[in-house]
Parts: sequence; C-alpha cells; structure tokens
Amino acid sequence: MSDSKALAKAGYYRYVILALITLLLTFSSGDRATLSVAGPSLSHALGLDPIAMGWLFSSFAWAYVLGHLPAGWIVDRFGVKYSMLFGLIIWSIATVLQGFVGWFSSAFVALLALRFVLGIFESPVGPGSSRVLAAWFPAAERGIAGSIFNSAQYLSLVVFAPLMGWLDHRFGWEHIFWVMGGLGFAMAALWVAFFNLPARHGHVSKAELDYIEAGGGLIDLESRDASKSAALQSGALPFGYAVAKIFRSRMLVGIFIAQYCINAITWFYVSWFPSYLVKGLGFSILQAGFVAALPAICGLVGGISSGFVSDRLLKKTGNLSLARKMPITIGLLVSSLMIGCNYVHSEFLVIALMSAAFFGKGFGSLGFTVIADTAPRQAIGLTGGIFNGIGNAAGIITPLVIGYILASTDSFEGALLFVGLHGVVAVFSYWVVVGKLQRCEIPMPPGNEPLNSHVPPIATSPQ
Repeated sequence: MSDSKALAKAGYYRYVILALITLLLTFSSGDRATLSVAGPSLSHALGLDPIAMGWLFSSFAWAYVLGHLPAGWIVDRFGVKYSMLFGLIIWSIATVLQGFVGWFSSAFVALLALRFVLGIFESPVGPGSSRVLAAWFPAAERGIAGSIFNSAQYLSLVVFAPLMGWLDHRFGWEHIFWVMGGLGFAMAALWVAFFNLPARHGHVSKAELDYIEAGGGLIDLESRDASKSAALQSGALPFGYAVAKIFRSRMLVGIFIAQYCINAITWFYVSWFPSYLVKGLGFSILQAGFVAALPAICGLVGGISSGFVSDRLLKKTGNLSLARKMPITIGLLVSSLMIGCNYVHSEFLVIALMSAAFFGKGFGSLGFTVIADTAPRQAIGLTGGIFNGIGNAAGIITPLVIGYILASTDSFEGALLFVGLHGVVAVFSYWVVVGKLQRCEIPMPPGNEPLNSHVPPIATSPQ
C-alpha cells in the first residue's frame, strides 16, 4: 500500500484538533489586542493620558511573561484540556469586565488589574499547544502543524481587527470587550466538545493512533494510573528539578535564545513600526494603517509555507536538524533585510524590504515545532512555557531599547540595525549553540517514577 493510501486510511482527525488549537490562539491574540483597538476612544472617554495607556499596555506583557513558568508546569501536572479550559474562561471573564471599567472609581486601576489577569491566564496557550502538537502529530507533520498554529497571530489581525474597529465605530468601545469576551465563552464550549489527547479521544480511529505513534507522536502523554497523585499520573517532573534540568540542556537554552531574538522582531512591528511609517517616512496615520497590514499578510504567507518546506525536507533527508534549521536560517537572514531600509530612499523599496523581512520572520518561526520535537516528554508544557516566556520578554525589552535609541539619536537607523541583527543572532544560536535537534531525555528523580513504569517508551522524532 502506498504512503498516500495508508495515510488516507489512517484518517485526518488530528487536523480537526489543529484547527481547534489554532482557533484558540486566534482568540487569545485577538483578546490581547482589544485595548489597542479600543485605546483611542477609551482613553478619551476615561481621561487616560499616554503614560497611563503605556502602563496598561505593558501590564499584559509583564503578566504574560511571569505566567509562563507556572502555566507550563500546571499544564504538565493537570493536563492540557482542563488547564486550557480554565485559562480560557478566566481570561474571557476578564475581557468582558474591561467593558465595565467606567463604573469603577478608578478605571485605570481596574483596567491595570484586568489586563494583568488577562496576561496570566492566556499564558497556558503556548505551552499547552506545544504539548498538543507533540501528542497529536508525528514528527514528519509537525512542521506543517506548527506553522499553521503559529499563523494564528497573523490571522487574528485579519479577522478581529476589522470587527473590533466596526464595533467601536458603530456601538462604542465597551462593545469590543463584551463581544470578544462572549466569543471566548463560545470557544470554551467548542473546546469541551471536541478536544482531548489522542489516547482518550473517542473520535480518532485506531489506524490514525497507530500512524501518529509510529511517527513519534506521544499519544499516551497523560495516560497514567489514576490511583497516583496528579503529578505522577501525568509523569510530570517536580517543578524545581525539571527547571534545573531544562536549563542544563545546551540545546534547549540555544532554542530559547533564538526565540527571544525572533520575538524581538515581532515586537518591533507590534510597537514601533507604525511610528516608523509616520515619523520616519512621513505617512499619514490613515496611510500607515493600511501599509502596516502588508507585513502581517507577508508574515502569514511565510509562516504557513515554512512548515510545508520543513516537513518536505524531513521526508526527503530524514534529518530533523537540517529540516528545521534550514527554513529558520533562510527566514531569519531574510528578516535582517530591514537593515537595508537605512540605505534606500524610495518609500516603495522601504515597504518592500519590510514586507520581505516580515515574510522571513514568519518563514523562520518554527519554534513551537522545534519544542514539540525536542522537549522532555514529561515536561513539554513546562519547556514550552519557558520557551514562550523568554521569547515574550522581548515584548518588555525591545520597545524600551528602541525608545532610548530614538531619544538619543532622533532617528530610526539605529533601531532598525538593533532589530535586524536579532535575526543574525538567532541563526548563530541555532547552528552554534543548539547543535543536533533531538528529544531531550530527563530521568525521573528517585521516588517519583510513574506507577506504570512498565509502559514502553514512545518513539521520539527521527533524527
């Protein structure tokens, strides 16, 4: 039987799960953007100055970064389904309540607290999804799955930004929070109805389970004897022990460094790119709004295409390191083209270079796939949490550094050089620090072995 016929016989329910987690990240990205869209009307209505708005924007990033370590450990300890469901419900409540902050004596304090809650409870999405990708997809399909999942950050801008803008214009800024929070509760219902890990799912066929497991999918990631504690049920490592072992892995530390650099490029586009268009190139605010959408579209195309390229390379070569590192290398070197904007004077060429750079950033963003390939099987959620937390620390540091550069030079040239070089550093980290990509093995400490220690080991990703 040919590979294509065997694949068709196995079935494709894993892509229903992929659609579900991609939709979940789309909602997560959309909810964190609500304040950006509502900001102009909200700040005018509540009398909030730019400094206050700056604190409100940053409160999410601080909470999101701080939340990742405990969130990853919680996902490993209590499982993906209910950890993600609990986070989704709480962050949806926080979103809805933001529409009522005008009723509080201090709207600023109320918003600050609610944005912090939003960041904390959105933090399980990254580590939980790394665990889903590792469980539901064989190594040969994780590139495609990871790139589709990662494209949700771009998809949310396309889907929700126009909706939120229309709600603000037609009904008022409060309705942005009420509608987005309400949609979150609908997403929670979908999650309960359709999600589970492969070994516990009632709709996935035996043939598909065998296909996933044969390809390195960790289908029984949370299948353990119920008579033990939750930590032992999941095979989760003790928190401090796991963190120490993860940071002793040169490979994983190199991946974390690279993710920080990749996210630094993202946060330039999220924070300073519109200002660059207005102050650096002389666009109007209206023009900048349309022009800023072009890199997001290019990033979406790059982000999806990289997974197909990576998995094709893996199928042809059987070399996991080559298959993941080549798209990352090409993409991140292309992202450094933004430095070229310092040396051209045509607005068209600047936008073309910026669009190419964001395409490259998307093409090189295979981090979630790499974590699914390499994280210790007992700590995939925790590893994903550290990975995403360190990466999003760039959301705190990069905008501040660029601000200081602009304050001292009154020019974006140094800022573009600073951001563009992050792509080069990420490539260096993957080839020099990371080394060979393979599943990181961490032994359980004495006395913490899972009860079902006789369960045979699951195949890791092909090397």
